[in-house]
Amino acid sequence: MTVDQHSGTAAWVPSAAAPPPAPRAGEPQRPFFPRLWRGRPEDPRWARPALLALLTATLLLYLYDLSASGYANSFYSAAVQAGSRSWKAFFFGSLDAGNAITVDKPSAFLWPMELSVRIFGLNSWAILTPEVLMGVGSVAVVYAGVRRRFSPGAGLIAGAVLALTPVAALMFRFDNPDAMLALLMALSCYFVVRAVEDGRTRWLVWAGTAIGFAFLAKTLQAFLILPPLAIVYAVCAPVPVKRRFGQLAAATLALVVAGGWWVAIVELWPASSRPYIGGSQNNSFLELTFGYNGLGRINGDETGSVGGMGGAGGTGRWGATGWDRMFNSEIGSQISWLLPAALILLTAGLVATRKLKRTSVTRASFLVWGGSLLITLVVFSYMAGIFHQYYTVALAPCLAAVIGMGAGLLWEKRQELWASITLAASVVAAAVWGYVLLNRTADYLPWLKWLVLIGGLTAALGLVLAGRISRQLALGAAAVGLVAALAGPTAYTLSTVDSAHTGSIPTAGPAGASMMGFGGGKGGMRGGFGGGTPGGQGQQGRGQQNGNGFPGGGTGGFPGGGMPGRNGNTQGRHNGNGFPGAGRTGEGGMGGGMGAGGLLNGADVSSAARKLLAQDASKYTWVAASIGSQNAAGYQLATGDPVMAIGGFNGTDPSPTLAQFEKYVADGRIHYFIAGGGMGGGMGTSSNGSASQISSWVQRNFEKVTVGSATFYDLTRKKSG
Repeated sequence: MTVDQHSGTAAWVPSAAAPPPAPRAGEPQRPFFPRLWRGRPEDPRWARPALLALLTATLLLYLYDLSASGYANSFYSAAVQAGSRSWKAFFFGSLDAGNAITVDKPSAFLWPMELSVRIFGLNSWAILTPEVLMGVGSVAVVYAGVRRRFSPGAGLIAGAVLALTPVAALMFRFDNPDAMLALLMALSCYFVVRAVEDGRTRWLVWAGTAIGFAFLAKTLQAFLILPPLAIVYAVCAPVPVKRRFGQLAAATLALVVAGGWWVAIVELWPASSRPYIGGSQNNSFLELTFGYNGLGRINGDETGSVGGMGGAGGTGRWGATGWDRMFNSEIGSQISWLLPAALILLTAGLVATRKLKRTSVTRASFLVWGGSLLITLVVFSYMAGIFHQYYTVALAPCLAAVIGMGAGLLWEKRQELWASITLAASVVAAAVWGYVLLNRTADYLPWLKWLVLIGGLTAALGLVLAGRISRQLALGAAAVGLVAALAGPTAYTLSTVDSAHTGSIPTAGPAGASMMGFGGGKGGMRGGFGGGTPGGQGQQGRGQQNGNGFPGGGTGGFPGGGMPGRNGNTQGRHNGNGFPGAGRTGEGGMGGGMGAGGLLNGADVSSAARKLLAQDASKYTWVAASIGSQNAAGYQLATGDPVMAIGGFNGTDPSPTLAQFEKYVADGRIHYFIAGGGMGGGMGTSSNGSASQISSWVQRNFEKVTVGSATFYDLTRKKSG
C-alpha cells in the first residue's frame, strides 16, 4: 500500500499504483524497446508482458475472419467508397462521389476507413481494420486509466472485460461510428483522471479535444459524459477554485474548436455547392444535430424517421423503456453481463473512499468512470427515440474500468470482512445474472449456465474467507470467480466474431440472443411488419452442427410477410470444430422487391445489372438513382460508380425535389432509375413526398428495362406517345 496523492492517507491505494517518479537529472533513459517490454520500473516483471499479451490477443480475436461481414453496413461503406474517390465527399461525408447527399452523421468517423481504402483499395479488410485498431486502443486506454491508481492486475481485468464484452466485439469489427465514439469517450475519462492527479491544464484540454472529436463521430451522444467529468474536476482538482474554473473554460474552448470547426465550415458553405445534409429536413447540420440526432432521440419526436414510439415505461418500435431496459431480453445479452457486479463494486469503491480528502485521485477515478457509466445508463434506459442494441458499446469502457477498479480495491482490502463479503457478492451477482442471460437461449451451450452458476457460487465462498486463508487459496478463489464471471460474455463474444454481421441493426451473440422492434438479428430482420405489399419472404437461418462443432445458428431474413425482400436463408457454416453459435447470418430485406435492397440492408446486385449500369458510366455523374440510401449503397458498392440516394436513409429527406431531379435528368447527369427500395412512397413518405413524386414521374415518362428480377427505368429514353 502507498500514500494516495493529495489524500494524506496510506489506505486504499495498492502498492505500485503511484505514478512513476520523474527521472533524475542526467540519468540515462532506457532504450525504447526494453522500456516497452519492461514497463514501469516499479511494476512486477509480469505486468507489461501480460498487457502486451492482452492487446495482442484482442487484436487477433477482433481480426478473426473479419472479411466474413463483407461491407458490414453498406450505408457507411458506400460513403467510405465515395470518400476514397472524392476529397469533397471525404470532407462532407457524402454517400456518393457525385455528392448528392451525406450520411446522417458528421464525417470524422469515416476518415480513418476512407484513408485506409485510399491506401489498400476497397475491400472488407481495409474498411474494418481501422475499427479493430480502435478496439485495441480502447482496451489499452482502459488499462492505462485503471493502472494509474490501482494494481496491474486491476488494469488487466478491466482490459479483458472490455475486450470480451459481446457488443464491443461486435462494434469494433463494424463500420458504424460507435467504435470511434467509444475510444474517444474512454480517452476523455483517462485525461480527466490525469488532470485531477496533477492539476495540469493540458490534460483537461486534451479531454475537451477528445470529446469535441467524439462529437464529430456521433454528435450529441458524445456530450452525455460531460456533466460527471466537469463536476468531478471542479470539486476534486488539486488547484484553487479560480484556477479550476479557468481550466474548465479552456477545456470547453478546446471542445468547441475540436468539434466546431467542421460544423462552421459546413454551415457557412453555400448549400448549392455542397451535398444535402442527410437526415435533416432543411439541409442543415444544426437541425440534424439538435433534431433527428439530438432531442428527437430522447423524446421520440424525430421528423423524417420511421418513428420511435417509445416512452417512459412504454414499449415502442425501439423497445421498452424504463430502469430495467439494459437488462431485458432485447439488450441484456449485449452489455449487462457484469453490470450488476459493476454497480456493487462502484458503490463499494465510493464507500471505501468516502473519508479521503477532497483531492483523492482514487475516489475521483471511481467518480469519473462510474459517473460516466451511470449517466449514460440512465439516458439509454429512458430515451424514447431511435435506440439500437449496439448503442450500448458506449457503456463498455466505463463498465470495464469500474469492474477493474472495484475488484482491485476490494482485493487489497480483503483482510476486512466487509470488503471480502462485498467482493464475493459481486461474483455472485455476475454468476447469477450470467445464468439468467444464458438461460434465455436455452439451446445454446446448455451446460455453460450451470458451470457459470456453480463456479461463481463456489468462488464466492472462498472470497468470503479471502482474508483468513492463504494467499494462494485466495488467488485460486479469485481466479475461479473471474472465469465464472467472464465465461458467459466470452462465449457470446466468440459467437459474435465467428458470425457475419451486415445491415443497419447488428447484434452480438448467437442466434436468438437479442430481438427488438425492426430487428435484432445479425444484420437481418426478425419479425415482420405483416400485411402490406405482397412479396418474397425472408426465411430464418438454420443453425447446423456436424462433427464436433458447437451448436450453430445463422440468423436470417424477415419471417413476417410484410414487404418484398431478399430471401435471408442461411446455415451455420462449421462442419468441424468451431466457436459457439457458429453460423453465417442472413441479410433479410425489408422493402426491396424487383432486386432492390431495403431500409436496413444493401441490395443484391446481379452481374447482369452491373453490366447494364456499366454502359457509358463515365458519361454520367450518377449511373443510377434509387430511393433510400441502403438500396443505392448496394448498387454503388457493386458497380464502383456513384448512385444517387433519393430521400437519404429512410427515403424521407426532401432531396432532391422533383424539380431538381427533372433538371438532373434533362442535363444528362443520371442514367437509370432503380425501382423499389427504401421507404419512399410507402411507409416513409406520403404521396406528396419528393421520393413518391419522383418515382411517379419516372414511371409515367420513361422506358422500363427489366434485368432478371430487377427493374430499371432508362432516363435517356422517354416513352413514345
